[in-house]
Amino acid sequence: MPNHSFDDIYKANFEEPRIFIDKKKGRQLINDLTSWMFCTKKEFLDFPTFQSTGESLRNRLAELLQQELSSESASQLVADKFFEQIPHIHGLLTDDLNAVLEFDPAAKSKNEVMLAYPGFFAITVHRIAHFLWTHNINLIARLLAEFAHGKTGIDIHPAARIGRRFFIDHGTGVVIGETTIIGDDVKIYQGVTLGALSVSRDKVAVKRHPTIENNVIIYSNATILGGETTIGEGAIIGGNVWVTSSIPAHSLVFHKSEISIKSRQVFPEAINFSI
Repeated sequence: MPNHSFDDIYKANFEEPRIFIDKKKGRQLINDLTSWMFCTKKEFLDFPTFQSTGESLRNRLAELLQQELSSESASQLVADKFFEQIPHIHGLLTDDLNAVLEFDPAAKSKNEVMLAYPGFFAITVHRIAHFLWTHNINLIARLLAEFAHGKTGIDIHPAARIGRRFFIDHGTGVVIGETTIIGDDVKIYQGVTLGALSVSRDKVAVKRHPTIENNVIIYSNATILGGETTIGEGAIIGGNVWVTSSIPAHSLVFHKSEISIKSRQVFPEAINFSI
């Protein structure tokens, strides 16, 4: 094996320009921003406090963005654009929240969904990260997405395009790839993968992940792969299925398993067992 000196290691780390992002500040900002948008802290019941906190968050976002953009004016411009879009983003998230209440009988209140549902937190972070991604803030968008992934087990690439009233139930193990397109009123369960058929650098500019049209339900551990794969409107994808080609609208796709039922036998005495 070749010997590498500390000098070699140091030089190898800077073969391309480095961007240094304070991940801790990013995590704290996303927590504070989501709490502020939905007033989940008691102090936000006071409107002047709510308003002043919003301005503080705008400045904190600009400071974080500057770590990637290296321009104070450009960072402030994107932060201003983001806060101009807050009412729109809040409206999308309110629709997502209401979808949970309408669909999940276990959800008892908006407070419960906002505070305790990992799927709602993941989509909240995604809608923020997606805005940043579309404004070429790619690294911070990925860091925010990875923060949500680590906290919820739900991995959504910030480039994925997701429609209104999106609901992820339970959530652990969900993967939604970069070029995925999801329509309105889609519901997915834990362990669902919306992925690519293959991983190759020559496909970087190609749509690699599926399109899910409106009103689709995808049950747990289903795997749907490929950029040319479209799940038609109103389709239901059952649990544990593997889909690599398009599914017509209003179809039911399920995995047929066989279950054997036998009568129970009286177990022999323990003395007859060999271990």
